[in-house]
Amino acid sequence: MFRKPTRKPLVAPLLLLTLASVVRAEEGGSGHYLPGSMSSFADAVPPAETFITRFNFVTYNGDFSKGQPLPIAGLTVLGVDAESTAAGLTMLWRPPVEIGEGWSYAMSATIPYVWLDVSGGATVGKLTKSISDSEDGLGDIVLMPLMLNYKACDDLNFNFRVAAYAPTGEYEVGQLANTGKNFWTIEPTVAVMYFGKENGIEASLFFGADFNFENEDTNYQSGAQLHLDGTLAQHFPLWGGLAGAGINGYWYEQVEGDSGSGANFGDFKGRTAGLGPVVSYVTKIGGQDVIAELKWLHEFETRKRLEGDLVWFKMLLKF
Repeated sequence: MFRKPTRKPLVAPLLLLTLASVVRAEEGGSGHYLPGSMSSFADAVPPAETFITRFNFVTYNGDFSKGQPLPIAGLTVLGVDAESTAAGLTMLWRPPVEIGEGWSYAMSATIPYVWLDVSGGATVGKLTKSISDSEDGLGDIVLMPLMLNYKACDDLNFNFRVAAYAPTGEYEVGQLANTGKNFWTIEPTVAVMYFGKENGIEASLFFGADFNFENEDTNYQSGAQLHLDGTLAQHFPLWGGLAGAGINGYWYEQVEGDSGSGANFGDFKGRTAGLGPVVSYVTKIGGQDVIAELKWLHEFETRKRLEGDLVWFKMLLKF
């Protein structure tokens, strides 16, 4: 039988770190949603009063070589290759506010810094010219003023949160690598998380939707998207802490076509999925609860998006 260590697993904050200009579907082939940002117990809303800081590191390497063009910052681009790295700091506060039996409220913000390398063939008239861009800088900041958790029982929690992606990153029409998307996105998300304290089994599922505003510089409005992220893992005592190993995956579907006078590719709806392993570890350092999580997601079943691999590392400290 699973026997938990004396330390309780840390209930961690939500990460909403954006790789603001990795080229996928919608305008630029990408939206603000980043697979794996919400998918496990490490991304939960804390049920008790706390302040949490979190370091997030993610890399992506993908390409789009299916002979179809992508609209990027006012350009028509073929054969896109993109490499991106982002580091972000998430700060979450669960204030001493009670809103009802079993309920808790929190808020958070994430500040990302992004490094990008993007290359492809830009089409101007009848000519296609190979171009590449590299850029680094502040990405689009993520504000989460509403995070709710309902604790149904010791092993089962339900979450609801609303995020707003602010266009704080750099954006320039005609540039392949931009650290910002140049439009706002509102993202409501609901989640259910089971974590068995006796059997160590975790089953987490997050369902979200992204609603995008228009990019006023290109007159392009990306259509709404739906996405589902989940984790199935086994947790067990190890070295005085709590280790975990399992699989995580996601599904993404653009359900509304792109619009606006700059949307010259029609509805341009994208789709993709990803799957890979995840490991985690919870312990105490200097008397503070610490959790670390490492995951890899390999993409497949991709349409009108880059296809590649994501690697995530998350570490947080609870005060």
